[in-house]
Amino acid sequence: MAGRFEFGVGDVIWMKKPHPCGSNEWEILRVGADFRLKCMGCAHQVMVPRKLVEKNVRKIHKKA
Repeated sequence: MAGRFEFGVGDVIWMKKPHPCGSNEWEILRVGADFRLKCMGCAHQVMVPRKLVEKNVRKIHKKA
């Protein structure tokens, strides 16, 4: 299940649980062992371990 998605910088992902601002959409700013994600609702940035992102992502929208 871990290899379901290919992640890239600039992609927008939908997570299982919403951010406190109410948005489920996150933009990927950095990919590696940890991901830097930016909330599309309030622009808050967080560092999240790759394992947690792979577990909680629901869908992905590739950048153009």
